[in-house]
Amino acid sequence: MSHIFLYGPSGTGKSTIGKILARNLNLPFVDVDRVIESNAGRSIAQIMEGQGEAAFRDMETAALKNIPSERESVIALGGGALLRDENRLFAEAHGTVVLLTAELDTLVERLKNESGRRPLLAGDVRRKLAALLDQRSEHYSSFAIQSHVDGKTAEQNAFQIQTRLGRFHLRAMGEYDALVQSVGQIGNLSYERGLQNPIVVTDENVARFHAENALTSLRNAGFSPNIITIPAGEDYKNLETIQTLWHGFLAHGLDRKSTAIALGGGVIGDMTGFAAATYMRGIHWVCVPTTLLAMVDASLGGKTGFDLPEGKNLIGSFYPPRLVLADPQVLSTLPEREFISGLAEVVKGGIISDPELFALCARGLDCVKDNLKQIVRQAIAVKIKVIEEDPYEKGLRAALNLGHTVGHAVELASRFQLRHGEAIAIGMVAEAKLAEHLTVAGRGLSGTISEVLQKLGLPVQIPEELPREEILRAMRVDKKKNAKSIRFALPADIGKVELVDVTDLELVLE
Repeated sequence: MSHIFLYGPSGTGKSTIGKILARNLNLPFVDVDRVIESNAGRSIAQIMEGQGEAAFRDMETAALKNIPSERESVIALGGGALLRDENRLFAEAHGTVVLLTAELDTLVERLKNESGRRPLLAGDVRRKLAALLDQRSEHYSSFAIQSHVDGKTAEQNAFQIQTRLGRFHLRAMGEYDALVQSVGQIGNLSYERGLQNPIVVTDENVARFHAENALTSLRNAGFSPNIITIPAGEDYKNLETIQTLWHGFLAHGLDRKSTAIALGGGVIGDMTGFAAATYMRGIHWVCVPTTLLAMVDASLGGKTGFDLPEGKNLIGSFYPPRLVLADPQVLSTLPEREFISGLAEVVKGGIISDPELFALCARGLDCVKDNLKQIVRQAIAVKIKVIEEDPYEKGLRAALNLGHTVGHAVELASRFQLRHGEAIAIGMVAEAKLAEHLTVAGRGLSGTISEVLQKLGLPVQIPEELPREEILRAMRVDKKKNAKSIRFALPADIGKVELVDVTDLELVLE
């Protein structure tokens, strides 16, 4: 059980933000102050006036400890609720505390007409509030997770908190959670969602490091999981492997209530999702990505499928999982080249809509590794915002194709000697140069993008030995084409992408 407790001074918007956060995460919302008033049949002001602050604090403790434990909730706390050690210990043992902060002027403006409802601020609101903040300064500063609310809407603040916590609930294409948590939680999380008869699908490389951890978690939650292990690599992302999965599901007795758990990178996720979508007309599946590329891109959005000799992902379907569980700790076993490859999608997220994420990447590889959890959460947040607004790629979601039209073609022409992220890095620079040529972007943007990618150890130029005609041919086969042109997602600036139809593909390779 992991509640989200919102804490902080009066006026920071705990109740307003809390309601939005609860709605976003499909969780109940509890306002402890309202619970106290309901239990007492009196307002907090009346309780404080009639019985004193100590009695109110006793009621606060009782209300906090009586919060239902059968389901996670978003809980708004009073501004002094965790001053008592027993309250703080209870909250931190049963969830995560997020401290909301704001400038004094903001708080005063919000509270200037509410002193009658807030006994501790009666009279001169500014003076009382300043004194209270000073008195509680050390206490408030001791909380590790803080969210400053000034200058943002309540909706933006709620999403900022989700990003800090790595907790999202997607709705646009079936409802499911995307969580940044430990793989060791897969058993409990599957049980809480009513999933049944799980089978883990993984590859030979991932199985050595992470399969037993996942299987143990599932067993500890009361399951009797099976496992299918397939060869690793893009070469095996084909119909033959899909058939292997179907036959494996049958051999292990999976029925329509069973669950396939994809434990691996994007290849495993894509194929397991497609096999689940088509086995017995659809069974549940869960995605547990073990590569950076899969965590921030392939695992999200419900895209499943496999390759044909003519191109990547030409056969597939939209079929969302019941859960995506991303654990940045598993990336420690990832080969360095594979990790760096995944950073291309992180940079792409920054270019699309998060200049702060792009700036973090611009500080280099060591900085990225030191801030890996934050980077994973922010990159996931970028993709979720896009796919929630456009789940079936009718418009905005096409922005996620930045770098992919050229990148997929380069990847195919290299016979997959280039990793996916390496090819996408090359594609982003080529498409940024195209954006400059078409005056979609100002001069120098391609250089800025190229510099950041190079700092991270990613390639930025199409290898000379790759046949240009083969790259052009692969782009023409690409699924993002229409009858006369190919639609590119071109960077206009850091944080902004525009969709442009291009007819003269020769421009891309200039």
